Amino acid sequence: MSKTTTFGHAPSATLISRLLASIDRLLMKSAEISNRNGDLPRFGL
Repeated sequence: MSKTTTFGHAPSATLISRLLASIDRLLMKSAEISNRNGDLPRFGL
């Protein structure tokens, strides 16, 4: 018998994590466009 238990609390998405996710999506989209154009994407900010 297993003695593990589940924790039913999901961490809420904070404003900072949503901001970082938006920046990540923007950088990934920029890299995809650069790759499509044949350019090397710029890494970092």
